[in-house]
Amino acid sequence: MNSKTLKQFKIPMVVVFFGVLIALYMIINKTPDLPVLGPKDFNPELVDLSLQSSGIPHTVSDFSLVNQNGEFIKASDYENKIYVVDFFFTRCPSICPIMSNNMEKLQEIFINDSTVKFLSISVTPEMDNVPILRKYADRHGVIDAKWNITTGDKKHIYNLARKSYFAAVDQGDGGLQDFIHTPNFVLVDTKKQIRGVYNGTEDEDILRLIDAIKILSR
Repeated sequence: MNSKTLKQFKIPMVVVFFGVLIALYMIINKTPDLPVLGPKDFNPELVDLSLQSSGIPHTVSDFSLVNQNGEFIKASDYENKIYVVDFFFTRCPSICPIMSNNMEKLQEIFINDSTVKFLSISVTPEMDNVPILRKYADRHGVIDAKWNITTGDKKHIYNLARKSYFAAVDQGDGGLQDFIHTPNFVLVDTKKQIRGVYNGTEDEDILRLIDAIKILSR
């Protein structure tokens, strides 16, 4: 093989070598796709009867709540934000403290990411007034600009849980005897679409949620 032929042979090998490197880089750094979730993607028990057969692309609805500082919080406060929402109550002795501790960890991880926020909504608004929410917020290191601990009208809150965030298994009317208790953390993107649901009491799910938020932040 003469030198001219050898040079002609080496060029494709270099191209192949760099092609392999690029392919490996793309595989290693590939951003996994997160699904956009709608009513049909959830267990029917989690979806209000009026929405179970809906084929319309789902976005979370607007809301009007009051936070730990007595300020009105609306969907516009989360416009163009990635956020995690959960439903809790301050007197809960079981799953809620674990959920709030994990939300506090998420707040710390994304403290410098202005695109990420958090929203906790009380399912016992008749008991969780603003002073109680303020104490709860202080207990969990809430940073007001990142995380709202909220109360509001019970029917409105329960409609959000059932028809907007698909966080409640049972059906109900938001009346006096109605009660929701769920460990779900619901991830919402900047377009108000649900991108994942995670168990807020499980470390493995929290790690998955962290990865998902990072994916959306990119």
